[in-house]
Amino acid sequence: MSKRKQAGRPPHEPSEKDRKMVEVLSGFAVPTKDIAEVVGITQATLFKHYRDQLRRGGALVQAKLVANLLRIASGSDGTALKAITFALQCRFGWSQYVPRPDGERDRPPGKKEIQQREAETAHTESDWGRLLN
Repeated sequence: MSKRKQAGRPPHEPSEKDRKMVEVLSGFAVPTKDIAEVVGITQATLFKHYRDQLRRGGALVQAKLVANLLRIASGSDGTALKAITFALQCRFGWSQYVPRPDGERDRPPGKKEIQQREAETAHTESDWGRLLN
C-alpha cells in the first residue's frame, strides 16, 4: 500500500533561528502580522508555535530598558533627574500637575471660602450657640 500525499502545505516546524527572530521582533513591538510575514507563516500558525517567544520578547526588552533607566537614574546630572522623573511618572503614576492638598495653599482664601467658614462658625459667638450645642 502506498502513502498518499496530503493536500496543502506541510506542517510548520519551528527552528531555533525562527524562534529567536520572533522573540527579537516581538521585543521591538513589530506587529504580529508583519512577524508572520517575515517567518513565512500565517498569524494563526505564529500564535500556535511561537506564543512563548511573542510574550517573552516584549518582557525582555522592557527589562533591559528598565535596567538602563535605573542605571541612568542613579547618576547625579540632569539626565539622571529626567530619568527619575520619567520612571516616577510611568511606573508610579506621579505627576507634577497633581493638585496640592487643601492644607498646602500658597494663596489666600477667596470670598466664597471666607463666607463658608463664617457660616460654619457663626453660631459659636452668639446666644444661639448655646442653644444649638
